[in-house]
Amino acid sequence: MLDYNKEAERYDASRGGEPRAVAAAEAVLGLLPDGTRRLLDVACGTGIVTRRLAAGRDGLCVTGVDLAPGMARQAAARLPGAVVLADSRRLPLRDGRFDAVSSVWLLHLARTDDDVRTTVGECARVLRPGGVYVTTVDKAAAHNVGSDIDAVLASRPRRPARDEAALVESYALDHGLVPAGQARFTGRGQGRSPRRTVADLRRGWFVALPPGGALADEFAARLAELPDQDRPRPDPVFSLRAFRKPE
Repeated sequence: MLDYNKEAERYDASRGGEPRAVAAAEAVLGLLPDGTRRLLDVACGTGIVTRRLAAGRDGLCVTGVDLAPGMARQAAARLPGAVVLADSRRLPLRDGRFDAVSSVWLLHLARTDDDVRTTVGECARVLRPGGVYVTTVDKAAAHNVGSDIDAVLASRPRRPARDEAALVESYALDHGLVPAGQARFTGRGQGRSPRRTVADLRRGWFVALPPGGALADEFAARLAELPDQDRPRPDPVFSLRAFRKPE
């Protein structure tokens, strides 16, 4: 697992920067009901998407939450006074405070299914009746774009997809939320090149391939044999699901 405190300084530049943030924010905003005034962005990271959410609709007041101090510091510089350091499984916020809650690229990081269930439950708890929760799902699948890199990596060991859409929907239903829409957006600037994929492998991006292990070295060697080492392959296309809290 990546150390997101160490990742904070280079996170945006390594993941598509502003173009990706714009695409994500526009997709989230498109799933929010008219009249949304208070939005909580859970796992806001560096705040690059959170800031775009705040700027994307007049009258929208956005609060960010992140567990990693390094990420929260970056976000606080973008949204002064609007970022809380907290665990998504234990939000220090009162019931029904927000009109909407978003969690972009969070649930796939959970270590257990119970962690995902608990996070979804917390997002549901802080929503007012009639409010909407929007989250990304199936993140790992989005990165499989049918490229030669994907062909090399196809046989790698994988951990369970904690953010599988059907699972997330079941947790939402368990907490009284009902499906309320879906959307897709392109992760601009995130198309992988072979050389970048090797670098990601070396720093622990692929959780089931610990850096320095024999298997990681084997995959790195195979990736290094691919042509066009610095040419990005197609960008991933991410999926969003929205869930409403009945009134």
